[in-house]
Amino acid sequence: MTARTTPATPQPPVTVRVFSQRFSATPRGARLARRLAAHQLDGWGIPHGTDASETVVLIVAELAANAVIHGRVPGRDFELRLGLVTGGVRIEVSDACAGSCPPGPREVPPPGPLDEHGRGLLLVDALADRWEVLRRDPGKTVRAEVDLPGAP
Repeated sequence: MTARTTPATPQPPVTVRVFSQRFSATPRGARLARRLAAHQLDGWGIPHGTDASETVVLIVAELAANAVIHGRVPGRDFELRLGLVTGGVRIEVSDACAGSCPPGPREVPPPGPLDEHGRGLLLVDALADRWEVLRRDPGKTVRAEVDLPGAP
């Protein structure tokens, strides 16, 4: 008796669509997060200098800076997670956030005209198509999504 075999169906190559990395909660860690985000986007076909890349990188920069300044707990890192999702890019920055967590969308108070800080989440709110603050134990994750024009 002879067993029948069916020809193998070619499978498309596996594409990694998630990038995750922990960084020290320092200005150097925030800078590295921004640079690696730009590099990863370029690897996914979202070239440096395009509107989509610049938008995502700016959101990463703001969220990483916030994690370093406001969410820092000595000895704890922050994590950047990028995902290429249907129609866009998801950005997640998680930190230990020992104190109060930031406001969510539509809750960000405007800074005073002479305030030197307080505009980061306003930028995230203006640039991201969607964003939210997810509390976890310990800490929080700020998740933002940017839609890509022409993406499926």
